[in-house]
Amino acid sequence: MSDRSPAVAPPASAAWREGSDPGRRQFVYLDSPIELEAGGALPAARVAYETWGSLNADRSNAVLVLHALTGDSHLIGSAGPGHPQPGWWDGMVGPGAPIDTDEYFVVCPNVLGGCQGTTGPSSPAADGRPWGSRFPWTTVRDQVAVEVGLADALGITRWAMVTGGSMGGMRALEWAVTHPDRVESLFLLACGAAATADQIGLCSGQLHAIRADPRFRGGDYYDAAPGDGPHVGLGVARRLAHLSYRSEVELEQRFGRAAQPGEDPLTGGRYAVESYLDHQADKLARRFDANTYVVLTEAMNSHDVGRDRGGLAAALTRVQATTTVVGIDSDRLYRLWQQEELAALIPTCRELHVVTSPYGHDGFLLERDAVGAVLRRALVTRAEATDAGVSSLDQRMVG
Repeated sequence: MSDRSPAVAPPASAAWREGSDPGRRQFVYLDSPIELEAGGALPAARVAYETWGSLNADRSNAVLVLHALTGDSHLIGSAGPGHPQPGWWDGMVGPGAPIDTDEYFVVCPNVLGGCQGTTGPSSPAADGRPWGSRFPWTTVRDQVAVEVGLADALGITRWAMVTGGSMGGMRALEWAVTHPDRVESLFLLACGAAATADQIGLCSGQLHAIRADPRFRGGDYYDAAPGDGPHVGLGVARRLAHLSYRSEVELEQRFGRAAQPGEDPLTGGRYAVESYLDHQADKLARRFDANTYVVLTEAMNSHDVGRDRGGLAAALTRVQATTTVVGIDSDRLYRLWQQEELAALIPTCRELHVVTSPYGHDGFLLERDAVGAVLRRALVTRAEATDAGVSSLDQRMVG
């Protein structure tokens, strides 16, 4: 049987910490208290973000790209100092890319509650100690409130486009519902209007796995030595989640019942699919933070654009942005009916595009040619309408 133990133990938390190399990050500091939807307030917040391209004179060419659960501000580019992994959407943003930075100014922030520079559980509170278990309950709407603060600080009153997938799609949708006058076009990927019972139930298992790890210490583990963080619980959560990110067909074709080379499952070894999930768990422990996983998962469970707005249908009529919705046909986490619901209820939706993919939910990240073609078309249509002096709604009606 092969040795499964990593050569170097992961840190208790792989969060970006004060004094670390900022890499490409820039920072905005929001000094006013942030009133939270569930009650209370965050006294202040720092937002880490990265940008590409140049903002034009009238600040009308800004695109906001929002990451998923374990993403961050490092949208494109190589791994290196300050950035533990390459950009999560390489090939989609840059000169000549679907979001062409010769034309657009692209902003990608790390989310509130994150662990890569924006205020979250690993950040110092007023007493200098990490927030840890004291970090307040936050929702998707709170995340968007902080992103509004970032936009205001950058002087961007209206986004040419807001886009995101999965948790990023939730925030993009909240932007368009909460601030309809600030979103010109909306591009939603593999998300829904509200978290379902199935999604909440799946997330519940992940949360219990992390909290049951004795090294989680109720969320106050930041002083632990490398290897003594809640990696077992975080790893179980990642294994559960990753199965929902990929499709049954892909896993069967890729692994089937094959044994991991050098191991025999009948004598305590692993199947190849188990080794694959072990690898995903170890990778996450080396670049993420368990508390952030908990905080963001709870925020995703809170997602419901219809809350206190008269229900989903009433809330989605508030969207003014010309909207494109993209779903993945093999997605078993955010199933296609949720994208169909968005397309049916958003009055300004121009297109529901279904991407055929074996990769399941992760298809929104992996099917870059297919997603990129739809994204490019949405931006070209927007640009043509702008050049013609036609509003988003008028352009929808004549398109």
